[in-house]
Parts: sequence; C-alpha cells; structure tokens
Amino acid sequence: MNQPDIILSKKNESYLYIEAERSILEELSNHFTFMIPNAKFNPKVRMRIWDGKIRLLRVFKTTTGTMCAGELYYGLKEELENFAKSRHFTSMFTGTSEKSKPVFSEKYAEQLFESLKISSSGKSIVSKDYQNRALAHALNVERGIILSPTSSGKSLIIYGLLRYYLANDINKILIVVPTKGLVEQLYSDFEDYSKNNGFSVEKYCHKIYSGKEKNTKKKIVITTWQSAILQDPEWFEDFSVIIGDEAHQFNAKSLTKIMTSLVNARYRFGTTGTLSDSKIDSLVLQGLFGSIFKVTTTSELMKNKDISNLNIKCLLLKYPEETCKLLKNSTYQEEIDFLIGNKKRNEFIANLAISCKGNTLILFSRVENHGKLIYDAINSKITKNRKIFFIHGGSKIEDRESVRSIVEKEKDAIIVASKGVFSVGINIRNLHNLISASPSKSKILILQGIGRSLRRSETKTEASFYDIADDLKYKNKKNYTLQHFISRLGIYIEEKFDYKIIKIPF
Repeated sequence: MNQPDIILSKKNESYLYIEAERSILEELSNHFTFMIPNAKFNPKVRMRIWDGKIRLLRVFKTTTGTMCAGELYYGLKEELENFAKSRHFTSMFTGTSEKSKPVFSEKYAEQLFESLKISSSGKSIVSKDYQNRALAHALNVERGIILSPTSSGKSLIIYGLLRYYLANDINKILIVVPTKGLVEQLYSDFEDYSKNNGFSVEKYCHKIYSGKEKNTKKKIVITTWQSAILQDPEWFEDFSVIIGDEAHQFNAKSLTKIMTSLVNARYRFGTTGTLSDSKIDSLVLQGLFGSIFKVTTTSELMKNKDISNLNIKCLLLKYPEETCKLLKNSTYQEEIDFLIGNKKRNEFIANLAISCKGNTLILFSRVENHGKLIYDAINSKITKNRKIFFIHGGSKIEDRESVRSIVEKEKDAIIVASKGVFSVGINIRNLHNLISASPSKSKILILQGIGRSLRRSETKTEASFYDIADDLKYKNKKNYTLQHFISRLGIYIEEKFDYKIIKIPF
C-alpha cells in the first residue's frame, strides 16, 4: 500500500499534527493563509514590520528526509481533508481509534430537558424543537459552533449541556463569556432554571472576574475571557469541557491563547447569535471550536411565535441644505462628532423615547459626549413616576443586574445604555422598544442590538426597533452614516425583516 500524501494525527485536543512533503504542506499553508481586512491601514503593515497575513497552519522548520511537519487547529480537520481531496491528495488519520459512541436523537434531548424539570420565573418550561435539535447535535459532534439567533434561548442549551456532562462524571466545565454582566446573568439564569429540580448552582458553579477568587474545586467555572487569559497554562489542564458564550465577541488573540491552552478539553462549544462575514474570523472560530451548526433563524422564530414580532421603523432625518454643504468634506469622525453633539437630534431621541409606550431601551456609543446628554434631556422632561436608568461601562455590575431585574417588573421604564454593556447577551424579556441612537454598519452589533427587544413574555408579543438615520447628502455625495444606513437596509433584507422608512425634515 502506498503511503498517503498527508498523514494526520491528534497532537492534543487543540491541535492537529500534519506530515507531508514540503511542496504539499506549502500548498496547504497557502490555503489557510489570509490577508486581514483593511491590512493597508494597519500600522505594522505600513511600517513593513508585518505582511498583514494570518497563517492558520504553522509549518515547522525541522524536517525528516523529504517529509515536513506542521500543525493546525483541530477544528479545521474536515476543512483540510476536503481541500486535500479537491487537489487529489490522499490523506490518512492515524492514532488510536475511538470507542463507538452513542447516537443522541432529538427525542433523547427532549427527554433530557424534561427530566431536568426546568423552570423560568418559577413556572415550568418546555424546550423548543430547535433547542432539542441543537442539544442533540452538540452531544453527537462533541465540538462545534451553535449558531442560533439572539432570543432563541442559548442559555437553556448551555444548561442542558452542562447538566449532561456533570451527570456523566467529566472533570471540570469552563464557560467563558465577554463581560462581567454576562457572568452574573448566566449564573442567575442557571438558578432560575434550577428552582424546581433541586440542582444547587451555588454548590457547582464558581464565578471569576476582577476581584473574584481564581481557584476553586467547584465543577463549573463561569468567567470572562479577560480573566481567563490571565491564568497560567496549568490552570486550563483540569477542564474537559469548554463553552464559549457569545464567542464572536472574544478578542482573537486572547481566544486563541485560551483555547489552545485547553489541551485536555475534548468537548468544545461556541454559542453565538451572529457571525462576522469575514472568512478568517469564521475559520479561526471553527478551528478552535468546530464546524458551524445553524439552529434556526430569527424569521422562523417569529413565524412560530417563539419571539416577538418585530417592527423596524427607520427614521431618516433630512438636514437643511446649508448644513449638508457645510459638512460635505467632513471626515467620518467629524460627522459623528456633529451628530452625537447635535442638541436638536438628542432632543428628538429624548422625545421619541418619552412618547414610546412600554419599556424602552436607548443604545449609544459614547458615555459623556452622547449617552449622558440623552439621559439628561429625558430626565428633565419625564414625570417622577416614570423610572429612568443610565447604564454604561463604569456602572457597578450589581447596578446593571438590579436594573435588569427591576425592568422585568416595570411597564414604562426607560434605559439609556451603552452598546458595549447592553447590546450583547443581556436578557430583558419585558422590553418593548429599542432606539439605536448611534450610527453603525456592523452586522453583529445591529443583529445583537435588535435581539435585545425580541424576548417574548405573557404581556408582550410585539417589539419596535427605531433605526435613527441621518441624511447629510450634498448633491450626489452621500455622507458616511447615510451609507451605513444603506448597509443596514441590506441586512434587514437579508434577514427577511419588514421595515418602513419614514423621512423627517430636520
């Protein structure tokens, strides 16, 4: 039997070891090499310190005879094998064969959820079909990215996973999230789910972020990636399971360091509602976690009444011609400074929030130069009976959690919050209106922001999203944020969202 062109073996749970002739390995390396977006603007590239390329396959300098070696993220094994096959290279995976594994059906996942007697707000809940499908898939593949829209109950899927692995006597489970707020929220979600089944979250779960004890004997650790990155390599060796919630939000270098340190973590799952359109970002996530599994879509969830119906109202503010002429040659930053500092625009947003019925969330980007201005404008107009909250990165974690719980019981509150704190992961079921006060074209930020308003409750089946857009076009020259608005319309169309454009002379 002829020796295969490419010999693969498992170096550890993070890396695949590859042996092949140098020419073949170089071809593989080229396939897994990418230029970063906007490389020409990168300071290191401009100084010619770096060529701007990310190389996912590391080729070792040492060789044995005609063979050369390299390593690649283990999650890209299937991608490598498919590429090799397309080039007519033969490949073979060596090493000890794994014992036959059980096959988990959606019915098994449904019964697992049923056995856990899960509750929410004290009331028993039944898992959805797509949640059963996601859990069964995860248990079968043992590693991968679970792509499921915001408001689809990813925390329940995570809960199902950790309860299964705890029952099957694995070592320890590491859950990594982007923010301290999400550490607290996930912990409280687990407590909520466990109220009727006797599972002690306090006994099994330990929280780590700034100011918290880093070492614990508890089976489950919930931490931010900012705290995890500070741990010694040996700290990671105890974990058999890694779950990265909102995985797209992790700093790329930090995520790589964390995931490659988890050399004994056989079970790897990333959960997210959105992924970047960048191929390199997608491949890095797949390499570190595994293949992408799309659970469902927002439009399907709306159709099945699993989330609120979404009404997108695009409020296109048309500025006077003299203003447009004055700003026609502005830089992007100058345009943003003009918009967020515009008193009339901030008054418009404040009046819009006050006129909205139900709980309203306003998302902004800058604290002092924008969020505070909107908060003060609203606070000066509303009655004492209506509650208003101002949340940003400087707010204490306890305050953020208390606002979340308070608003769940309110009917007409206003939250003015920074995108960095409230656009990702924060779960408020009783939210009726969302106002985007700061321009953006990021697909991830837009969909995550919209997701904040889609939670369904007994008293809420509809949600309104107000997209504030600014038309400063002068003759045929479109301003930056108007172009961003056009990009957002493309996202709405792609996601099959209904939207209405309302032009407002400003």
